[in-house]
Amino acid sequence: MAQSRINVLLIGSGGREHALAWALRKSPRLDRLFAAPGNPGIGECASLVELDPYDFPAVIGFCRKNAVRLVVVGPEAPLVAGLVDALEKAGIKAFGPTQQAAQLEGSKGYTKDLCTEAGIPTAAYRRFTEAAPARAYASEMGAPIVVKADGIAAGKGVVVAETLDEAHAAIDACFDGAFGAAGAEVVIEECLVGEEASFFAICDGKTAIPLATAQDHKRVGDGDTGPNTGGMGAYSPAPIMTQALIDRTMAEIINPTVAAMAARGAPFKGVLYAGLMITRKGPELIEYNVRFGDPECQVLMMRLASDLLEILLAAAEGRLEGIAPEWREEPALTVVMAAKGYPGNYEKGTPIGGIEAADAFIGTKVFHAGTALKDGVLVANGGRVLNVTALGATVAEAQKRAYQAVAAIDWPDGFCRSDIGWRAITREV
Repeated sequence: MAQSRINVLLIGSGGREHALAWALRKSPRLDRLFAAPGNPGIGECASLVELDPYDFPAVIGFCRKNAVRLVVVGPEAPLVAGLVDALEKAGIKAFGPTQQAAQLEGSKGYTKDLCTEAGIPTAAYRRFTEAAPARAYASEMGAPIVVKADGIAAGKGVVVAETLDEAHAAIDACFDGAFGAAGAEVVIEECLVGEEASFFAICDGKTAIPLATAQDHKRVGDGDTGPNTGGMGAYSPAPIMTQALIDRTMAEIINPTVAAMAARGAPFKGVLYAGLMITRKGPELIEYNVRFGDPECQVLMMRLASDLLEILLAAAEGRLEGIAPEWREEPALTVVMAAKGYPGNYEKGTPIGGIEAADAFIGTKVFHAGTALKDGVLVANGGRVLNVTALGATVAEAQKRAYQAVAAIDWPDGFCRSDIGWRAITREV
C-alpha cells in the first residue's frame, strides 16, 4: 500500500538548506515543499514563504493552514530558541532537538560537563565567568590552548591560541563583548593534537544511526592558513574515518551522549554533528553541533542514495531502529565561494553570473548559500555565497570537476581556496 504524500516546511536560507531542499525534492513521499525564508536556489526546489522562524505562533499558523506534517529546522539559532518545543506542543512534528537538548550546541560548557558525567573522551577544560581567573588558568596551562565563547557565535567564537598573548587577547575579547551574550562565559581547554573529522548521526531520542563521514576546511587560506571561518569547503567520505574509528565513535561518543541526554530528561532528536580530533588515543570530541554542518551537508546530500524525507520523518517519529541509509560510493567535494574580504568586512549586492553553466558539468551542483535577487539579477547577499559541489570516482576527480565549475562562474568579487580536499588527495596518490 502506497504511503500518503506530505507537505514539509524547511526553515533556513543557506547552502545547507538548499542541499536539504534539493534532496527532499527527490522524495516520492513529498507533496509540497515550503521554505522560510529560503534563497533563490532554494526557490527552484520549494515555495518560498515570508515567515519569521522566531515568531512561533506565525510558524504554527502557517503549518496548520497549509497542512504541513513535518518541519525541518536547518540552522541552530531557532533550535536553541525553542522552535521545536513550540511545534511539538502544537502537535506538529519537527526534525530537530528541543531547546534543552539543543544546549549541546548552545552551551559548550554544558557539553563539556556532560562529557565528564558520561565518560566521553574530550579535552581537559575549565569554565570561567570572569577574565582574571581565566587568564591565570591559561598562563598556568601554557600555549597552545583553546579559548571558546560558551554560546553560539556564528562559528567565530573559538580561538586556537598559539601564544599566551593570543589566549589572553581572546579571553579579553569574549568578556569585553566581542561575541555578545555568547561570550559571557568562557571555556578554556587543552589543545588536542591530531587530524579533525566531522561525524554525523541521526537520532530519534533513543536510537542513533551513523551517517557518512566528512572533513571540512575551516581556515580561509590555502594550506589551512589564516583565520577560522564557517567553512571554506568539504569532502566526503573522510579517509581517516575507518570503520573501526566509526564504530569507536558510536560506542564511545554518540551512544553515551544519547543515553545521557535521555537520562537528563532531554532526549535528543535530530542531527548530532560531532567535531572530532583523531588523536593517538583515538577519537575525542571537540564540540557538538545540533544540526547538519555547513558545508558538510552539501557533500552528504550529494552522496545520499536513500530517501531523505523518510529518514527525517522516522527520526521525528521515534522509529529509527533498523533504518540504514545508503550512500553512493563516489566521493563528493564542495568548494565555497565567498565574498572578497570574508571572514572580515565584505561587500553585498555584487552580481553573479554563470551558475547554469557551472551546473551543466557532469555530477555537479551549485548550492546557493548567501544569494538574493535584485531587479532580476542574482547578487551576493552574505560572506559565504556559493557551494560548488561535485561527485567523482576519486576525491581528485571530484575536486577537478568542482574547480571546472568554479571557473565557469562569473563573479569578480568572489574568491575561493584552490586546495579543497588536499589531505584526501595526498592519501590517494
